[in-house]
Order: sequence, then structure tokens, then C-alpha cells
Amino acid sequence: MTTKSQDRRKVRLSRALGVALTPKAARYLEKRPYAPGQHGRTKRRTDSDYAVRLREKQRLREQYGIREKQLRIVFNEARRTQGLTGENLVELLEMRLDALVLRAGFARTTAQARQLVVHRHIMVDGQLVDRPSFRVKPGQLIHVKPKSEGTEPFQVAAAGGHAEVLPPVPGYLEVELDKLQARLVRRPKRAEVPVTAEVQLVVEYYAAR
Repeated sequence: MTTKSQDRRKVRLSRALGVALTPKAARYLEKRPYAPGQHGRTKRRTDSDYAVRLREKQRLREQYGIREKQLRIVFNEARRTQGLTGENLVELLEMRLDALVLRAGFARTTAQARQLVVHRHIMVDGQLVDRPSFRVKPGQLIHVKPKSEGTEPFQVAAAGGHAEVLPPVPGYLEVELDKLQARLVRRPKRAEVPVTAEVQLVVEYYAAR
């Protein structure tokens, strides 16, 4: 799939889910804040409870750019963990390496963050990690491989080139952007995570399956 068709798919999906998945989609949503297709502007008919829960689950999944199987695995872990399942779910997803690479400002989109990890540009505590789903523990340092620091994408990132399209750095991350490093200082709290999703509806979706 070409980058252009991927972009189009993300814009269409963003409009359908009502949440910007890329900076380009954010610009489209400002101009066209309605769903795609000929009936996009008309008021949606009242969706069934199932459709509402499904859409919320899709919103969460697409914001992290993960497969259904991956989301279900984390959901099952969240359910076994003490506390509210929905909040646990987001907090565990947010500790993924690719999510934190994005939050730190090393990448512009979730897809780019995943690519940086897969292509072995990212280290955790001095060790190369090429699994986007790697769970970062509080206290661990995420940093760009020294050999990669001088490349253009990272020079753009180090200069704060993605700041205008990303939310402010959340409180659970300490970032030294000029050094291309970030430390997860503690476990994220759901309220701080810049993700749009009614997590209780996601829990209800899985509970009914």
C-alpha cells in the first residue's frame, strides 16, 4: 500500500471514528467534522449499543495502531490487574515503547514511531529494542541509538519539529528532546493519557463477547 493510499485510509478512518489518527487527518477533521460518505453530513440514526461500543473499541485500537488480537491480550491483563479495567487498559497500552516514542516527540505519528522501533533506531537502557509492543517499566530510559542521532528524521525531532502536531508531553515522561532521550518516571494515569476513548464502553464491548 502506498503512503498516499495509507494517508487516505487514515483520513477516512479518522472521520468515521471522529478522532484524528494523523496530523493530516486532524486538518481534514477541522474542515469536515462529519463522517465520510454521502450520508456523512446527515444526523446519524441512533446506533445500537453494540455499534456504539464497537466504535469506541475501534477508536482505542486505531489510536495505538494495534491489531485486535493485541488489544484483547492487553484487555485480559487489565481485567486481571487490581483497579478499574478500562483505566488499566489505557495505562498498559500507554507503556508500549512505540506509544512513548510518539509522546516523547521522537516521531510525528503512531505509524512512524512503530517504524523507528522496528528499524532498530530505539534503545531502552542501552539495549536495542525492535518490538513496538515492548512494555517500558517506570525508571527506564528510552533513547535514540547514537548512530541514528545524526539522521534527518531525528534532527527534526531534536529541534522540536513535531511539537505543533503532538499534545504536550505528559507528566509521566521526562523528556530531553535535544538529547533524544525520555524517561518513564512512573506508570501513566488514565486522566493524563492523550487518547480519546470512552474506556467503559470498550470494557462493555469485551465483557459481552
